[in-house]
Amino acid sequence: MPDTKASLAEFDALEQRIVDHVFALQPSYAVSLGLHRYDGMLPDLSRASTESWATRADGLLGELSRLGDADLTPARRIDRFLLRLLLESPLFDLRESEELDRNPMAFAASVSLTSYMVRDYAPVEDRVRAIVRILEGVPKLLEEGRRRLRPPLPRPFVELGIAIGGGLPPHFLEAETFAGRASMAPQVGAARATADAGVAAFLTWLKDECLPRSTPDFALGPHRYQRLLFVREGIEAPIEEMRRAGVADLARNQARLAEIARDEKAEVAELFQRLNRDHPTAADVIPTAQSFVDETRNFVADRGLVTIPEPAVCRVEETPVFGRALSTASMNPPGPFDTSSTVGIYYVTPVDPAWTPVQQEEWLRSLNRSMLRNVTVHEVYPGHYLQFLHFHRSAGSLVRKVYLSPSFVEGWAHYTEQLAIEQGLRHESHAAEIAQIHDALLRDCRLLASVGLHTQGMTLAEATQLFEREAHFEHLPAEREAIRGTFNPEYFCYTLGKLAILNSRSRFLKSRFSGSLQQFHDALLGFGCPPIGLLDTLLAGPTTS
Repeated sequence: MPDTKASLAEFDALEQRIVDHVFALQPSYAVSLGLHRYDGMLPDLSRASTESWATRADGLLGELSRLGDADLTPARRIDRFLLRLLLESPLFDLRESEELDRNPMAFAASVSLTSYMVRDYAPVEDRVRAIVRILEGVPKLLEEGRRRLRPPLPRPFVELGIAIGGGLPPHFLEAETFAGRASMAPQVGAARATADAGVAAFLTWLKDECLPRSTPDFALGPHRYQRLLFVREGIEAPIEEMRRAGVADLARNQARLAEIARDEKAEVAELFQRLNRDHPTAADVIPTAQSFVDETRNFVADRGLVTIPEPAVCRVEETPVFGRALSTASMNPPGPFDTSSTVGIYYVTPVDPAWTPVQQEEWLRSLNRSMLRNVTVHEVYPGHYLQFLHFHRSAGSLVRKVYLSPSFVEGWAHYTEQLAIEQGLRHESHAAEIAQIHDALLRDCRLLASVGLHTQGMTLAEATQLFEREAHFEHLPAEREAIRGTFNPEYFCYTLGKLAILNSRSRFLKSRFSGSLQQFHDALLGFGCPPIGLLDTLLAGPTTS
């Protein structure tokens, strides 16, 4: 008869070794979760190092597989599966999608100083010293990229690598300004000069050597795409099943938009134009966003949609300069291991004073009040910020505090947009629902473009037309969305996750939670951020994990 107590102790030790091993490859991920013993570390992405990492991961997977079901409680059997995915996901990137051999972004995007500047988890001096260590390691990291990347590289990957790399020097300069708070700007300035030189050499190589030889070949192909669904989300259902669900959701959203247009006696284009005309001034963008944070929090509390763990404080700030090219709005939440604060930072990208009046007006129209309110639902209440407050206080195991499913994280936030409309947010007019449907159509098209581009031979031109025709996008933003699908096939996560949550709600809301949305949502968020392939398994078990 197995010694269950000894087996569980063995599993606890194995869990810690696996998590430590994953963070050795992804130290910035650990920092974002609030594990600051990884501060100042960059990964060693040399071929020898990652091959050694992969071999060790194989061994850890072997140890996991040798633990039988009889050795573990039901909850720890689920944790064993999470640990398997935690290892298989980076192994997929290394061996199957070959990210480090074909994608410059894998190197350029490994450098981020944001966590050290925006969260007051330690004295400024300690955080600045971590920044200096990162900057000092940049040249070696990017030099390794030049050695490892094998041209010809996919052209969209090269172009975005250049764009991300080009944003690093301003990011480094911002860190030098930050270091002035501790009178340590000279130390950061010296490290910044070395880092800037490393970035410049990397960008010159990408522009001169890689861009002219780049290829349009980017697709994962059906087999690797199916593997991606499993290692990221624990999904084994065929790709076609996901595609059909996306088609159905697109049709549902289009039908509702057409119904609203008939009610309003207007063309669909006119519905969007009406939204665009109702926008804040440049000076009022941030105050308007803050007012929507307060409004949506009150809405969640008044409707009893989900518990708001206290203390809950979210402040709105302008997106840092280095992040404005790639972000309209974003959330910097507290990590599950962050002991310093539960404050959330909701970033909104302001008007650039250097833009022409026409450009400024176009940006403000895209941040019209209805769209900005919908973004606030997604990013703050009851979306990402509230989600991460639950994640922060979760009593789950180590792996459940570490595992972050993209489709659960983004799926929850996208689901809450629809939830808010269902529960009557701004129901006195159709404006809020039109904004919500606009974003839903975009996310439906992302799923269909991802499947098409990577498994069905869809061209960039065809993907662009999909966004123009079905999501009502102008050509330039439609083209950008299509290009994003080449290097980010996982942008299927918004719709995939939303539909998984809706399906689970239809199955379990009445039978397990007596029709209480608050109980259902609290239970769901209490699981952490699990792969959506596990949602029904988790919900079918005890309501506490």
